[in-house]
Amino acid sequence: MLMDNVLFSDIFDYNEKLLDKYFRIGLNYDVVATKFNAGGRKAKLYFVDGFINGETSERVMNFMMQASGVDKGVATAEEFAQRLIAYMEIELSKDIEKIAKVVYSGAMLVIVDGFDTGFLVKTRSYPKRSVCEPDNDKVLSGAHDGFVESILINTALIRRRIRDRDLVMEVREAGVKSKTDIAICYLKGKADEKTVDDLRQRIDKIEVNTLNMSQESVIECLVRKQKWNPFPKVRYTERPDAAAASIAEGSVILFVDNSPTAMIIPTGFFDFLQDTNDYYFPPCVGTYLRFVKGLIFALALLLAPVWFLLIKNPDHIPAWLSFIQIKEYYSLPIIAQLLIIEVVIDALKLASLNTPSSLSNSFSVIGALVLGDLAVSAELFSSEVVLIMAFVAIANFAQPNFELGYAFKLSRIFIVVMTAIFNLYGFIAGLLTVALVIAFTKTVTGRGYLYPLIPFNGKAISRLLIRESISKDNT
Repeated sequence: MLMDNVLFSDIFDYNEKLLDKYFRIGLNYDVVATKFNAGGRKAKLYFVDGFINGETSERVMNFMMQASGVDKGVATAEEFAQRLIAYMEIELSKDIEKIAKVVYSGAMLVIVDGFDTGFLVKTRSYPKRSVCEPDNDKVLSGAHDGFVESILINTALIRRRIRDRDLVMEVREAGVKSKTDIAICYLKGKADEKTVDDLRQRIDKIEVNTLNMSQESVIECLVRKQKWNPFPKVRYTERPDAAAASIAEGSVILFVDNSPTAMIIPTGFFDFLQDTNDYYFPPCVGTYLRFVKGLIFALALLLAPVWFLLIKNPDHIPAWLSFIQIKEYYSLPIIAQLLIIEVVIDALKLASLNTPSSLSNSFSVIGALVLGDLAVSAELFSSEVVLIMAFVAIANFAQPNFELGYAFKLSRIFIVVMTAIFNLYGFIAGLLTVALVIAFTKTVTGRGYLYPLIPFNGKAISRLLIRESISKDNT
């Protein structure tokens, strides 16, 4: 059995047997190994098929094979690399475990007779899709490029927008088996150094085997104490302009390899009021849109519970709100109707997600219309309940964060159930419970979730609520 940190020898046959066994040549069909002659010496090449740039790798090999006799007088591996390997990104290593990790990351390994060193030629080229407009973060105005699954391309999209030497992009590794690359992007001198250092330490302490679920796996490892709290701890974006703007404001961005999403840290509750599209409109329009989003947030959470409370207490409904009363016969209790529709909405979402794209839109519309009409016609549901929940569903779709939408849904269901059991006192208790959960929620960095309200920062609140004109310090 091979041991970790095995060192190379200057005997070619020993190195060949060691590497063939380590890479399981003959068992792994995608790991390619081939012998050739490099400058008059025996050599062997190892790489993962599909991970390297074929054209560049072929050029490097041809140069080594045609350089007959060039190695005369070459005494060290460094000299050999300089004279016979025509490529800029070359790393020399004697540690077989490190070599294997780099090869599985897309590098080409060359071993040469007479050297106890492996030559790592980094001609990586991962399978990837082209840069295109993201599906989740739709662009009203502005650039139509979006992040992809390659961390190298994602960092390049940020570097293209912030051409400053203070823009730092640190790469760390997590996952015992997956060895996933995680990039920490921040603006030195602008970002909080304690936040950056804390993220470094937390990432280094991740000890899970794999991070196959990308950003969600990372967040669950970084925030372990709040796993039953539904409120999102970070904001996600697939737009490079949004990520670059957040970096310029002092936030830290995390990129996880194999994920087309950037994580914005730290993120509080009120940060979800901001949207990149606000900055593509004049300040007055951007401010109005933020007001609309705040109103939608409130309605998504409180509309159904408040309406249900009023229906349970019809004597307290003022005359100007008399239209909200149920005037039709229905067979199911109101609480049952509300909960069933909550589940049906999610069922339609899941069905639409698993339906072929060419049919998904038609399916959603037809499903909602047919189910709603039949439920009212059969006198199972009242039309008022269907109307209220339809508005709530639209409000959920109108807010930009998918995770926050489900946090609101669970909070709304909790308040409705408490109201059904304890009437007004249940409504108040449910509302206070949700408020306390939000108040005691912590961000990834440990900052209060309700900042800048708690602790109070008037200037920061103003910037959240009002879309300011561009200035020297305002992106």
